[in-house]
Amino acid sequence: MPAWCESGRNIKNYSSGSCGKKIRFHGQIVSIKKINRNIADYEACGIHLEGADKIIEYIEQHRCLLKNRPQCFQHGDYHVGNMIVTKSGELGIIDFNRLDYGDPWEEFNRITWCADISASFASGRINGYFHHNVPILFFKLMALYIASNQLSSIPWALKFGNKEISTMLRQAKNVLEWYDGFETCTPKWYISNPVK
Repeated sequence: MPAWCESGRNIKNYSSGSCGKKIRFHGQIVSIKKINRNIADYEACGIHLEGADKIIEYIEQHRCLLKNRPQCFQHGDYHVGNMIVTKSGELGIIDFNRLDYGDPWEEFNRITWCADISASFASGRINGYFHHNVPILFFKLMALYIASNQLSSIPWALKFGNKEISTMLRQAKNVLEWYDGFETCTPKWYISNPVK
């Protein structure tokens, strides 16, 4: 199985367990608070991101999609930088310091780092997860989670200096381009049938 499909199926496998109603409700509240915190932290950080208004507008228009989302175990930082190939040739996942519970689709919020390297790999993660039958709701929620994550990455980078700030601003600019200023929910890099 190609690594890109395996990476998507890995998420599907470990996120297939569901939580009870109490955690589901709590998870929805946590997701809303996290988004509110990400917006507030961005607005307070003092760094201006051109297009942030479009990101925030998309978030506000789509946060209603968080209602009744399933909750499950999450890696919390699932992207190509935390994937390795084992000696046996299988895909391995590292860096579990952000373990959490949340919407299984939130795991795609850092797929931008994969897309930056390979559109086929990023697309394969999605297609592998959904067995090439991706619902439009997924793209709307992935865009919401990516939007929130892009805002939070700017204040996060402050403690690491100008190089990291520049990286996060560049990444946010790419995201705005991929989503046409968040006028669409399917990123430009997505390939429904990546090369095998």
